[in-house]
This record gives sequence, C-alpha cells and structure tokens, in this order.
Amino acid sequence: MTTQMDHAEISMLVDHLFRALDERKFTEDWARDFLTDDVRMETPLGTFQGTEAVHATEEALGRYARTQHIASGIVTGADAAAERATASWNALMTHVHHDATLTELGGSADPLFTVGGRFEAGLRRTHDGWRFHHVAVRPIWTKGQPPLGVGAR
Repeated sequence: MTTQMDHAEISMLVDHLFRALDERKFTEDWARDFLTDDVRMETPLGTFQGTEAVHATEEALGRYARTQHIASGIVTGADAAAERATASWNALMTHVHHDATLTELGGSADPLFTVGGRFEAGLRRTHDGWRFHHVAVRPIWTKGQPPLGVGAR
C-alpha cells in the first residue's frame, strides 16, 4: 500500500525529472537524482540500460531546440517492506524542432512534434530516496513529424 508520503515523494520525482529534461542541465551526474545506476529505459528509440540510458536520453533531447514535458494523473503503488514502488502517469511531450531539422523536413513542416502518451515506471527506495530503476515511455498519439531517421510509434 502506498502511503501519502510515498505518493508525494514519487510525484515530486516525476515533476523534477520532467523539469530536468526540459532545462537540460546535464552535468556529469545529473541522472543520480532520478535514476538507479542500472536503470532500464524503454523508449520509441530503443531500450537502453544504465549509463547508455542516460546518454540516450541526452541525445534524444538534443534532437530538439526545446521541449516541454507535462505529467498528470500520477498513480503510485508501493511495497514499503520491499522498498519498491510502481508509478504510471499521462504525459504530454512537446518538442520544438531545430531550424536545420525544419529545413530537412521541408518548408511546410510543423515546427512542433507533439506526443501524448503514458509513462510506466518501477522504483527502488535508496538511501537518497525513491529512484527509477525502470522507465517505459508508451506513446499513444503523435502530431507533427519527428526528425528524419526517428520513427514515431
């Protein structure tokens, strides 16, 4: 059973992660505030583990001039004895293309690539608090075009 404190901490972790992605302050160890060292990330670009997942996230966001990630409807479940939890939430992810990408896509390309979807995650309680050890991005719909060479699901 999830306590109110666990739910609040996990919800704040989601909000802080989305803020960090949009602010792109990728210091060498930025991901330690959110992810376990062995995190497994499933995205439309592939499945990545550990440091590869962190670098893939940075690279994916670098494909865009700016992004805005909005989370809502966070649902959590925690097993305090096992120090594990789950979370899922709806997400609206807006990506603003670089000018060079718009040129590649053609003159009538939408400057935005928007994705509506759901995130599903597994968390572990560490000595620093809850951290994601598994994150899956599940797109439901898209509007606009991703950069060339990136397939949207």
